[in-house]
Amino acid sequence: MDTIPAKELDWYVGKAGYLIVDLRSSEEFSRGHIRGAVSVPEGDPDFLLREQGRQILILYCERGSRSMSVARDLEKKGRRTKTVIGGIKAYRGKNMVR
Repeated sequence: MDTIPAKELDWYVGKAGYLIVDLRSSEEFSRGHIRGAVSVPEGDPDFLLREQGRQILILYCERGSRSMSVARDLEKKGRRTKTVIGGIKAYRGKNMVR
């Protein structure tokens, strides 16, 4: 599993081959999220394994621990992932949607 600093998250927004996934609750997502992110509360493994083909999943949560756990499980099943260090709390970029 790869990690990326929150300050590098903007590079992945809108890039082909990557899907940004918000693992927080629907309520947290509605209060603010990264532009283009899909909300997958609790990291629904069926969705993340089946629906997204070969895209590399960029996972984030509130502070980073949940996304690390989900990434570990997905990697064991063959999915490529990257997690955002510090989660959305560490993000200070231009692609925040409120």
